[in-house]
Amino acid sequence: MHTIWKGSISFGLVNIPIKLHAATEDKDIKLRTLHKECHSPIKYEKTCPVCDKEVKNEDIVKAYEYTKGKFVILEEEDLEALRKENEDKAVEIIDFVKMSEIDPIYYQRSYFISPNESGGKAYSLLKKALEESQKVGIAKIMIRAKEQLAVIRVYDNTLVMETIHFPDEVRKTVDVPNVPADDKVTEKELETAIMLIDQLTTEFEPDKYKDDYRTALLELIEAKRTGKELVTPTEKEPVSNVTDLMAALQASIDRTKPEKKKEPAAAKKKKTAAKPKAKEKKQA
Repeated sequence: MHTIWKGSISFGLVNIPIKLHAATEDKDIKLRTLHKECHSPIKYEKTCPVCDKEVKNEDIVKAYEYTKGKFVILEEEDLEALRKENEDKAVEIIDFVKMSEIDPIYYQRSYFISPNESGGKAYSLLKKALEESQKVGIAKIMIRAKEQLAVIRVYDNTLVMETIHFPDEVRKTVDVPNVPADDKVTEKELETAIMLIDQLTTEFEPDKYKDDYRTALLELIEAKRTGKELVTPTEKEPVSNVTDLMAALQASIDRTKPEKKKEPAAAKKKKTAAKPKAKEKKQA
């Protein structure tokens, strides 16, 4: 597994040399853009609109636009020194909190943490302590020239680091337009909605959820590549035109009701065979 960062985690005076590895992978299918006429890949060139010419990488500088058309130029040496200063710091766990206190909106990306040379025992100690206390660590880390807030937790007998947003990066819910008031919901509608939720409630099994679009796209690409005939997928059930909320809820409940188990044929035969015996006993 590729190492993307080396450093150490510290809590109190305990120091754990570690490596970070990407815990997830992007499986999006990347499509290239081609010239329709000759099918050549399109190039995207960096050009200066004032000088009207292509600009090379060595002729590009970074800047911050503090007001429209006004920039502060940042030299690469300054940025590199700033990065180096922060990257050399250990990942210090600032606080320990309950994971349930962190809303999922804060989470960004997951990294597996493995111990570096001589860090095995301290790694196991932190993992065991987090499990026993049922807490997660809050830390700061510098990754790819950006300071990140992070959660350190246990996942499947391994330490995982989840980068999370800083509070000022999460937009305020009061800015969301057209959020309706709850007072228009009737008690009956609420009860029926909860009944529907209960009916659809199950245990979370990640393996049962598939990326249907990616699968269909791969099949389409393979069919075109090999010249096979494309098969039209089965049409989905048409969307209902029910507009009444209560009627829609009831229709949903009716559609998701578990089917009654059919009585086995052997059991039916047994019952049928048992009836004449009862009659004979009565005649006697």
